[in-house]
Amino acid sequence: MSRQSPVSTVMTTDVLTFSPDDDVAEAMRTMVEREIDGAPVVDAGGAVVGMLSTDDLIVPESKLHFPLVIEILGATLELPGQKRHFEEDLQRTLASTVGDLMQDGPIVIEPDDTIEAAATLMHDRRVSRLPVVGPDGLVGIVSRVDILRGVLAEEDGDPAPASAAGEGAGAG
Repeated sequence: MSRQSPVSTVMTTDVLTFSPDDDVAEAMRTMVEREIDGAPVVDAGGAVVGMLSTDDLIVPESKLHFPLVIEILGATLELPGQKRHFEEDLQRTLASTVGDLMQDGPIVIEPDDTIEAAATLMHDRRVSRLPVVGPDGLVGIVSRVDILRGVLAEEDGDPAPASAAGEGAGAG
C-alpha cells in the first residue's frame, strides 16, 4: 500500500460517535467498555462538531491548578494565560454533557486524501485520530495505528492492511 493511497483504504468505518447532549459519565463508560480513547461528536444533522478523548474525560478527575499570582509593590500580577487555563479546566470539571467537555473545531480529513497527508496532519496538529468526512458527513475515522498498519502492509508487500472495525479508532 502506497503512502499516496487514499485514507479510505486504512480508515475504520465502525465509528463510535457521541452527541453534544450525551451524558459525560455514560460516554466515559462506553469508551472504557469499547477500549476506545477518542471519538467524534456529531450534531443532529450528522456534522462532526467536536472530538471527545480520554484526555478530556480525565480533566474532571484531576487536581485543579490555581493561577500563579505574584504580588509586587502592592500590585497583583497573574502570569499570562494562567487564568484562562484555570477557567477552562474549571468549566470542564463542572461539565455534565459531552458538548461541555469536547474539543471544538475538530480537525478532519476526506476519504480521498492520502495516507501521507493524514500522517502529516496528525503530526503537525498533534492529534492521534482524524474523523474522515465525505459529502454526506462522517464516513470513518483514521488513527495513528491505522496509518502504521498501512505502512507495514506496504513494507511487507501485503495488498491491503487487515483493518478490524473499531480497532484503529482506539489508538492514542
